[in-house]
Parts: sequence; structure tokens; C-alpha cells
Amino acid sequence: MTQTSENVTWLTQEAYNKLKDELEYLTGPARTEIAAKIAAAREEGDLRENGGYHAAKEEQGKQELRVRQLTQLLENAKVGEAPASAEGEVAPGMVVTIAFDGDEDDTLTFLLASREYASADIETYSPQSPLGSGVIGHKVGEDAEYELPNGKKASVKILKAEPYSG
Repeated sequence: MTQTSENVTWLTQEAYNKLKDELEYLTGPARTEIAAKIAAAREEGDLRENGGYHAAKEEQGKQELRVRQLTQLLENAKVGEAPASAEGEVAPGMVVTIAFDGDEDDTLTFLLASREYASADIETYSPQSPLGSGVIGHKVGEDAEYELPNGKKASVKILKAEPYSG
């Protein structure tokens, strides 16, 4: 899964089907299950001191947030391959290797893609993350800069940028 500047999320057919199945589960059986948990907890009495009720309501809120995220993601999704970037240019959907502060012994390799596409075999950074947005558009051999959580700037050198093959 990759994201482009037009706010389109490119998904493989497999990723699209997986997310669609998750959405169908959350809007069907999962909603029924959480409603039953809330009803059972409500019958236990005083809602102000009912931990089960509050836990079920919190779970329901998280579930509904995920439903909204998936709905928005799937509405803006295109199934297929993202448009190719220039040779060696960092773009969503690429596996990127960087060196921190130009030190080629201190490197990180990651997939630049949305978290929903994350795989256990490779670390994934969102194109909207500070590091992700800092390296997009840069070419192999170039230096890029991004902002750290403390407000300071960090620099990295782009060592490799290759399309993700899954």
C-alpha cells in the first residue's frame, strides 16, 4: 500500500480484500458482540461504578474509530500498482535505506508505506511521518532532513531506494 499526493492510497488486491473483510467483520458480527457486552454490563447495575460497562464502551469507541479509518481508506483506494517514480527517487511503496548523519555504519532500511500495509518482515514508516515526509522526492546519494520530536533537525543520506516486491 502506498499513498500519493492526491490522497489516493494504492493497494494490492490482497491488501484491499483483507481491509474490506476487516470492515465487514467490524460493521457486522463485531458490532453485535460489543452491543451484547454493553447490554450485559448495563444489567449489572450502577453504571458509574461498573468497570465492565466502561471497558465495553471504550472498546466500542475504538472499534468505531477503526470502522471510520477503514471506510475512508477504502473510499480513496485504488487497486493496482502506484505510478512509478523516477529512477532512484524515494516515493511511497519503496524500500529505502538511509544512513544517519552520513554515517554508513548507522543505517536503517524501511518500507515507505501506510501502516495498513505493514508486514512483519520489514519495518514500515508512513509517508506522513517526519522521516517519511523528509525523504520523499530525494534521490539516491542525496542528503535529506527531517524534524525530530524535540524540534531539532536530523539529516540522513539516501543509500538505496527500490520498489517493494512484497
